Amino acid sequence: MHRQLTLFDAPRDLTRLRVNLSPPDPEFALVLDQVAREHALKHGWSKTRNVSIRQGLRILACIQDTPGALIKASDVDQLDPVAFNRQPILDVLEAAGLLQDDREPSIVAWFGRKVAGLPEPITSELQTWFDTMLYGSPKAPRSRPRAHATIKVRVRSALPAVRAWATDGRTSLREITKGDINRMLPSQGNDRALTGAALRSLFRTLKAKRLVFANPTTHTKTGWPESRIPLPINESAMRAALDSTNPARTALATLIGYHALRSTQVRSLLLADIRDGRMHLPGRTVLLAPRVRESLSAWLDRRRAQWPETSNPHLFINKQTAVRTTRVSNVWVIETLGMSPQALREDRILDEAQATKDLRRLCDLFGLSVPAAERYLTTLDRPSHIATTSGYL
Repeated sequence: MHRQLTLFDAPRDLTRLRVNLSPPDPEFALVLDQVAREHALKHGWSKTRNVSIRQGLRILACIQDTPGALIKASDVDQLDPVAFNRQPILDVLEAAGLLQDDREPSIVAWFGRKVAGLPEPITSELQTWFDTMLYGSPKAPRSRPRAHATIKVRVRSALPAVRAWATDGRTSLREITKGDINRMLPSQGNDRALTGAALRSLFRTLKAKRLVFANPTTHTKTGWPESRIPLPINESAMRAALDSTNPARTALATLIGYHALRSTQVRSLLLADIRDGRMHLPGRTVLLAPRVRESLSAWLDRRRAQWPETSNPHLFINKQTAVRTTRVSNVWVIETLGMSPQALREDRILDEAQATKDLRRLCDLFGLSVPAAERYLTTLDRPSHIATTSGYL
């Protein structure tokens, strides 16, 4: 598609633009307006939101260097955040296939801050490692992109050693030897395992990219991170969630407290996944406990009353996601539940392990792997005075 190139990028002050300006491509502006109307109708937007989003889209149509081209996400970010909610505008453009997402992931700026001050070529070598983790590598040896959380853990674990080497006068990671690795590794525990895993990933990548001559981490044993022992939760917090007058909180508490769902499973549940008294998860079907069916029925009544026109297919929604089709955030689950969903899940599995001591039952009932189930069976000496979800089943 033709796109008009610009001689230089000049900052725009979109707060000075008027919505009654004539766009360079009136037909494209009409298309945007119609797309916004249809999107608003489908998602049950209010009149105020509908008008605001259409005005924002008209301003974006007026500033295009190439009239009728895809609209850049970076241009949307220039809209006045006080006057316009940018996310719905991005949703409209993405749904219509008119968005060019040219934004840089926030983790890129985070990494730049972390490696600031390191000498070259160490910075470039670390950048190659970071890019491989972030985007993956289609060339041999192939690798898939890593989760941002994983990347941050690895970078944080490797940087103390890298900075120490730079302080000692090293200017390239090619100079690092096996002795240097051993000196930088903590003596034991999780710190040794995490540092070892990060340095192993770093030098394996650099060796594959032919940026170092040899991998100094080869045959260096660093162990594995220690697994945290599952613990029961406080009875009063669990009882408050199960007996709450907030239908969303009760539904979350019963789903996790009775069936030990993970937070990501709860957030991903669709309305169509709950039917015939059963919950249909990927790879398995769960017969819902009577208390869970009651709480879900109450939540669905509240959901219909509060957002009757929403088209969001997810079971759990809030005021932010009701006008979209995305799932709720993990923060919303934690705040609504009033406790860690993972802690409640572990409490339920611990209770079943104590009651049955049956490895196969834990795997079948909660979808656990054998090693994961064994982790719970090693904690059967839990204090008897701490109540668990068994009192509610």
